[in-house]
Amino acid sequence: MENKLTQKAAYLLDMDGVIYRENYLIPGAHELIDMFQERDIPFLFVTNNSMPTQEDLVVKLGHLGIAGLRPDHFYTSALNTADFLRTVQPSSTAFVVGEGGIVSALRDANIPNDNFRPTYVIVGEGTPTIEKLNRAHELLERGARFVVTNPDNWCPVGAEKTRPGAGALAAYLEASAGARPYFLGKPNPFMYACACQRVLAKRPDLTLADVFMVGDTMETDIRGAVEYGLKTLLVLTGSTRYEDLANYVYQPTAVLQDVQQLAEAITAGRSLEAFAAQLEPSGEDFRARPSAERHQERAPDLHYKRARPAMTK
Repeated sequence: MENKLTQKAAYLLDMDGVIYRENYLIPGAHELIDMFQERDIPFLFVTNNSMPTQEDLVVKLGHLGIAGLRPDHFYTSALNTADFLRTVQPSSTAFVVGEGGIVSALRDANIPNDNFRPTYVIVGEGTPTIEKLNRAHELLERGARFVVTNPDNWCPVGAEKTRPGAGALAAYLEASAGARPYFLGKPNPFMYACACQRVLAKRPDLTLADVFMVGDTMETDIRGAVEYGLKTLLVLTGSTRYEDLANYVYQPTAVLQDVQQLAEAITAGRSLEAFAAQLEPSGEDFRARPSAERHQERAPDLHYKRARPAMTK
């Protein structure tokens, strides 16, 4: 394939920071997904958040104004964890420190819950009680293997507000029990292998060379895709600024302002090289655009009183 953004391609899309921020649709997201659906361009939302189910995400994006989505348009780190356990040890059992999506994914994969002698202790997003953490600690000390749905230490949930991520809970148990966790989700290449298999399942005319990862976070979205050999598109509506790129050894294939620019580029069949020459730090705030008021009255304004720690180790 030529080094262009074309309709003969498949797209993996991060969600928070690419499609929406908080409960606020980023301009261009609606148009991009509409174009994918109308022109039969394969796409898959890929998220590290293990809490929602696929059905939850259909409802969430529906409320934000993106209709016509199905559960199979979403792939979460919870599903990735279930796929991993089903692959490496189908007869395994699990003690779960997490809520919602991870519980549902393991149940659908026929991996039983085990509070006494599990094969794995699984950590995902949630608000566990100290009793639950103590039990996980005991099971790890007894020899249970330690798997975490994703390495994110924190996640933004609103203006001036974050929450601890699965990586932070894993660090607590790693320090107390001395067990070394294995992290799934992005940037683990297993996440990209499974996501690519899904997005290409019904398109035998496409290969891995036709897949683009669209993300906003260098540590997870871009790093994992680069390591798996995919083309990568960084958008600047999330956690990464243009000036931050100098801090990374690996680089995205192209940098775009937002998914609105991506939709326009796909329609025009623009080359990836064109973006490198035109993009400079503009200081433009996407939330100031008129279309940003479509689905939410107030745009999120993320300012933290202290510098955020690294998202992952």
